[in-house]
Amino acid sequence: MMQIGEAAERVGLSIRTIRHYEETGLITPSARSDGGFRLYTEPDLARLAVVKRMKPLGFTLEEMRDLLEVLDALEAGTARGDELAALRDRLAMFHEAALVRVQALREQLDTAEGFARQIQDQIDVHG
Repeated sequence: MMQIGEAAERVGLSIRTIRHYEETGLITPSARSDGGFRLYTEPDLARLAVVKRMKPLGFTLEEMRDLLEVLDALEAGTARGDELAALRDRLAMFHEAALVRVQALREQLDTAEGFARQIQDQIDVHG
């Protein structure tokens, strides 16, 4: 187990961001030390990594929470039949949403690169 500073460093998030995720109920540290310090485990880091990957795609905290619940339920391995099918459907929905958002980001990047080329062309012509 590790304290919040090490967890933040390992995942690449700020301590402030991790605390915000804790305050909103998105992430809960697995334990606290005798001195009251938050203690994080490898599975906690994996959850933080999922949230970190969702953020640039514009997922809301509620959507992040929902996906984490789906992943937890699948990881538990207790779902059967209709419940398992529903979890897989929800996971597929998140996958599709992620793909759509990735495509939108690619289009934004293409636009930005085109703009940068246009400016460079002006520099080349007038420089």
